[in-house]
Amino acid sequence: MTDSFDFDGMNRKVITEFRANGGKAGGMFEGKPLILVHNIGARSGVERITPLVYLAEGDRIFIFASKAGVDQNPAWYHNLLANPNITVELGTETFAVVARVLSGAERDEYCAKQSAVQPQFAEYQRNTSRVIPVIELVRV
Repeated sequence: MTDSFDFDGMNRKVITEFRANGGKAGGMFEGKPLILVHNIGARSGVERITPLVYLAEGDRIFIFASKAGVDQNPAWYHNLLANPNITVELGTETFAVVARVLSGAERDEYCAKQSAVQPQFAEYQRNTSRVIPVIELVRV
């Protein structure tokens, strides 16, 4: 996927399917853990919804700003930095979270865990020179 890929069109379809099927979607998301992350535009203030594959560890939820390995962080990541108090949809539940960016050894640990269960994430990191951010969504 490149910057010219229609992420918005793909996201709209996935969001509709997620909501119609109790938190599940097909296609590239078939069988993957999926969360809808509501985020507020850093400049626009407009709410957007982004479907993302996540990693759960106990009650903890982690997302990864991979953008399929392109060299720029996704817009939703910049939005979370500017507005970390957000809402997510997980399965049929909607709840408030605070986005917390991990760093150092903690970031590396969860990046490795995600790569172990979703190998495409390791490939994304290999495809870019940037360090892919890992964000914990802390339930409020």
